[in-house]
Amino acid sequence: MGYRKLGRKSAQRKAMLRDLTSDLIINERIITTETRAKEVSKMADKMVTLGKRGDLHARRQAASVVRNELATVSETEEEIVVQTVLQKLFDDLAPRFAERNGGYTRVLKTEPRRGDGAPMAVLEFVVRAEAEETEEVEA
Repeated sequence: MGYRKLGRKSAQRKAMLRDLTSDLIINERIITTETRAKEVSKMADKMVTLGKRGDLHARRQAASVVRNELATVSETEEEIVVQTVLQKLFDDLAPRFAERNGGYTRVLKTEPRRGDGAPMAVLEFVVRAEAEETEEVEA
């Protein structure tokens, strides 16, 4: 088997992975269980690869996976800019990883969850953390 079942039926599992992938694109960092993080990492890497391709077919393939949610709302002097998850993936994340050939996410293990002791992990995009580290060094 090439994937984990995560104790759910296929429709529930696909919906959960789609939600977590969309949340990862929006926030660029999520906290979840280790097994979920490893599965979402696979899906998120595929989405970034589609974003790097950038053509219409890739955009439609990514749209079939990620949720149609608002990612960011920013205000300029003249207008309000609304960005969806798909737009953030293709306009912000894909250009960031243009020079990188895979391995767009990292899974960092953290302490077990308090209620049931499930192993927890932080899932984040790689370049974001590297940029933060360089900002700390420069300061």
